[in-house]
Amino acid sequence: MAISSISESRTSAIPADSNLGRQASEQRAPLKVFLMDLWAVVPYYDAYLCRALLAQNVLVTLASITYYLDPQCFSARGLRNRPGLLDIVGKFQLPKLLRRPLKFTEAMLNLLGSAVRMLYARPDVLHVQFLPLLRWRVPLETWFLFYCKRLGIKMVYTVHDLLPHDTAQRHWRRFHRLYQSSDALICHSESAKRQLVDDFRIPSERIWIIPHGPLFYDCAAPFREHIRSKYSAEPGECLVLWQGLIFPYKGIDFLLDSWVKVQRAGGKARLVVAGTGSAELLSALVRKAESLGISASVTFDFRFLPLEELTSLYSAVDMVVYPYKAVTTSGALLTGVALGKPIIATNLKAFAEILEHGENALLVEPGDTQALAGSILRLASEPEFRLQLGARAKQLGSGDDAWRSIAKQTRECYLSVLADKIHSRAE
Repeated sequence: MAISSISESRTSAIPADSNLGRQASEQRAPLKVFLMDLWAVVPYYDAYLCRALLAQNVLVTLASITYYLDPQCFSARGLRNRPGLLDIVGKFQLPKLLRRPLKFTEAMLNLLGSAVRMLYARPDVLHVQFLPLLRWRVPLETWFLFYCKRLGIKMVYTVHDLLPHDTAQRHWRRFHRLYQSSDALICHSESAKRQLVDDFRIPSERIWIIPHGPLFYDCAAPFREHIRSKYSAEPGECLVLWQGLIFPYKGIDFLLDSWVKVQRAGGKARLVVAGTGSAELLSALVRKAESLGISASVTFDFRFLPLEELTSLYSAVDMVVYPYKAVTTSGALLTGVALGKPIIATNLKAFAEILEHGENALLVEPGDTQALAGSILRLASEPEFRLQLGARAKQLGSGDDAWRSIAKQTRECYLSVLADKIHSRAE
């Protein structure tokens, strides 16, 4: 399935008995949308989506603080974020123990400022991306949502993760209430929709499948030539990458177990694991590599990579591996797709909806170390096949076209929850 494809058509949600309604909706003042990600949890997704929505006659208020790891994330894409009352914490590199309480305080003040804003600058739609406090059992964000609904504001929620990862079903009840109270839900795959219907009992007609768009396709890779020497890759050695935020569900332990077989088979390859995570988990990965005897062929780069370095790394490596044990959607995968890299991924439903084994990627079953090692060895020894897979992956959807399609579908979602108002205005 191409990233830019329209997964489901919902134009029927707007009154079909009158072309006047649609014409009026196209010609009237822009839709006003308050896109809420106050903690900047998915800043790049926010930025690409907002930029595309602005081109679709949607006036978006980007309610997000500055992303502290990339303060130019929004401005580099021609956007100005407006979180509410304060935007200070994200502009400084602060220690984690200090940043978190300050960020919480800032978020609470911004919620208050946003609540006041809703009284005099009421949007048509509140589009929520993430509610970090929900898993902490702090109800302030959900109170804000219900306050907005009392004001008559329609609410759309993007389900990036069905439940917080590695938490089992502990937060099911709270997320169930959130999903039930939303006027529409956006998810990125058919498998996620099926879980919303089956596990959370959400009516199918309220769920929109809109793909996650590609990331960083429009960014330069100025340090590509220095990457191989930086990671000590020898001439003729295949450079294999795992990259992203490090959590147990992302399967790095599975990858390390497979890497033992790659080395025993004489594979001329070096593995780079790049990303950040909890200190405890990072230490456990280093110890595991040492205990398996593979430290000499594995480089751990535990830090946030600046954007130009990240894109240079993707550009320089020979393949990217996604050995996840579970997934709802993956921005890291779509980065690999957008940058045209040969991909090995686990055969999870969300991945299999995008990737086709042997056509634009290699898929292996989660936990099958022999299959993962065999796939790495195959790509390492077949450079022409690697190039073919990368080229076919990139054809899944060009960046601007993909986001244009995503923005159009998202706008249709907004219009669907506003259908009654649009119909009454048309009459």
